Amino acid sequence: MNDLYFILAGIVVGFCVGVTGVGGGSLMTPILIMLLGVDPRIAIGTDLLYASISKFCGTLVHYKKSNVVWPIVLWLAIGSIPASIFTNYAVATYVGDTQHIKSTMTLILGSMLLLTGLTLVFRSQVEAFFAKHRKAELPDVEPTLSRGKLILMGLVLGIVVTLSSVGAGAFGVMALVLIFPQLPMIRIIGSDVAHAVLLTLVAGMGHMMSGSVDFSLLAKLLVGAIPAIIVGTLMSSRLPEKKLRPILGITLFLLGVNFLWKVVSTSF
Repeated sequence: MNDLYFILAGIVVGFCVGVTGVGGGSLMTPILIMLLGVDPRIAIGTDLLYASISKFCGTLVHYKKSNVVWPIVLWLAIGSIPASIFTNYAVATYVGDTQHIKSTMTLILGSMLLLTGLTLVFRSQVEAFFAKHRKAELPDVEPTLSRGKLILMGLVLGIVVTLSSVGAGAFGVMALVLIFPQLPMIRIIGSDVAHAVLLTLVAGMGHMMSGSVDFSLLAKLLVGAIPAIIVGTLMSSRLPEKKLRPILGITLFLLGVNFLWKVVSTSF
């Protein structure tokens, strides 16, 4: 396939990430599989390394602006990194049937796209519901009282992100908002991005060791994505981000339905 298509995919996804802060794995992987015909295992593995490199640039910006709460990153990583390593090992060791691996990854990918889409569309309602029913919490942002929740959240993210490359963005941010409602959104996003760099790097390295990373494809995606992320970030303050998020959410939801339908239809 023409290299231009892959560069264009990087531009589209990079711009969406720059404007809305989400859409990396949740958009890139479906585009690679559905529109560009990339094998699901290669798409997921390559997208994970793509995410770690692109999010690293964002982490540097957040670090310089002191937007990263490092204890949150630490406790998330304590759960996610071992979970990612174990997941990669389990898939490589115990799931030998290639077709079965593709079906499992497609099923998880579809489920995470559904969840991510719903999270984006109903984000305000979910936050309002939990804020209404939440007991008064200490104003301290130090996650001392929430280490167990963070480790559990990291464990779940480690598994689903490794298998689908989706969830480290919108799903991770939403979970942190619910755990730390008193924490400014910019610090939640900064902490989530910093953790996502670690998780996607470890998960991507695991996929690389099993041969499911295409470095030529990775380079083409980055050529388009890195400048697009910068442009999108610069334009984000001028675009109606609150209107774009629901559109992105509905798109991801429909993509999730499509992936799940493929799994169901091929099972019968």
